[in-house]
Amino acid sequence: MPELMPSELSIQEAARSTGLSPDTLRYYERIGLLEPVSRHSSGHRRYHPQDLHRVGFLSCLRATGMSIRQLQAFTALASEGPHTVDARLALLEAHKAQVRARIAELEHALSTIDHKITYYRSTGGHA
Repeated sequence: MPELMPSELSIQEAARSTGLSPDTLRYYERIGLLEPVSRHSSGHRRYHPQDLHRVGFLSCLRATGMSIRQLQAFTALASEGPHTVDARLALLEAHKAQVRARIAELEHALSTIDHKITYYRSTGGHA
């Protein structure tokens, strides 16, 4: 049975949960990638499941090479509401095409490496 996530997490807990550093979480909030997160009466940030969901999606986009500027454009569109769905879709489809192109480049590079490995093995290490 999956472990239930508390409704609020400290910045340290959110960092552990997302794999990002607390500094990165603060940076994402400062540049507008995250809505200002709620604060405890002590002033400490409190992250909610929807914050972590957004961080997860942003992390996916970053891991696939989307720039911070593109993330900001996407986030700004999302903040404007449902009338921007077509623009968000276009941005994601363009990014997906770039990711597919990068995958093709990496597959070609991997094939080249495989050929070199096969060559070295066929020469018995005397190449």
